[in-house]
Amino acid sequence: MVSLFGTKTAGWVGVDIGSSSVKLVSLSQQGENYQIDSYAIVSLPPAAVVDGSVEIQTAVSEAIERGLTVCGSRLKHAIVAVPSSAVITKRLEISSAFTELELAEQVEIEADQFIPYALDEVALDFEVVGPSANDPNLNEILLIACRREDVSAREDAVNATPLRCEIVDVDTFAIERLLPLLAPFDAEQLVGLVDIGAATLTLNVFRDGKIIYNREQAFGGNELAHAIHQQYGLEFVEIEQKMRIGELDKEIMDLLVMPFRQSVCQQVSRALQFFYSSGAQSQLSVLYLAGGVSCIEGLAAMMQDEVGVPARVANPFENMRVGSRLNQNRLMKDAPMLVKACGLAMRSFDR
Repeated sequence: MVSLFGTKTAGWVGVDIGSSSVKLVSLSQQGENYQIDSYAIVSLPPAAVVDGSVEIQTAVSEAIERGLTVCGSRLKHAIVAVPSSAVITKRLEISSAFTELELAEQVEIEADQFIPYALDEVALDFEVVGPSANDPNLNEILLIACRREDVSAREDAVNATPLRCEIVDVDTFAIERLLPLLAPFDAEQLVGLVDIGAATLTLNVFRDGKIIYNREQAFGGNELAHAIHQQYGLEFVEIEQKMRIGELDKEIMDLLVMPFRQSVCQQVSRALQFFYSSGAQSQLSVLYLAGGVSCIEGLAAMMQDEVGVPARVANPFENMRVGSRLNQNRLMKDAPMLVKACGLAMRSFDR
């Protein structure tokens, strides 16, 4: 609990397990203000995480431990997320007369009707959103379901390190949580955030701070990394590190990286076309770019021209206090890669 006198409260570390790297973010809170105390980005071997699934737990655990060395050994508790593509969400309406235990049983009965797995193979959680808009005697329930093996794989990877996994979240909820840090927005405006990672491009659209659309397609920075590897022989980990700190040779930048921007813009434009064709009533007011690919020089300006919507690189730390140990210039470059990890770290202050 945050003290009325503004005592600084340390949070848990947000651990974002991606397909090419693990990202860690540690925040603290004073009043309503956040401070980023430490962070780390550690590359993973190519086969460690495939299609959102942890395939080599030891490699992920080792990466988390290396990240902890950078962040500091005082961190003890962690929050991770499963990808939205691995999650089933459903809104239910159930009688408000049920007690807590009865409600849990009723939710399981309802879940068994639409989840395509045996319930003993599934991790279930739910939240009472509030009274139903259709009937005051009913409560609206948000149900979340995920294969238990997807949850346990992430828990085990974290628990094999000095950290203890306290919460398993959903990545879209983490993004939803940090959205107010990016910019204030009108309740009726549509805000887009496209996460361009190593293997996937995911478009999330929000209205009034809540996600209303999510679409994932197979495209990402791996295509650029493979092209650089084939033509110049650089290893994938080296390519990612050099791109992060802006040390790729000018020839590689001119011949491969800069032209790759157009492919990214076309893929995002395609994702937006799917969204608009789904029945959207209005255009996005702004599009934020997150993920490692979004750091490519000039991408946001080119994206804005391509899709006709103001495009900005996502930086949740722009108006946040920065710990004295951190290099602010480096943090600003790494910020788009830390969006999910930051949103996960923020969850610790809700407990």
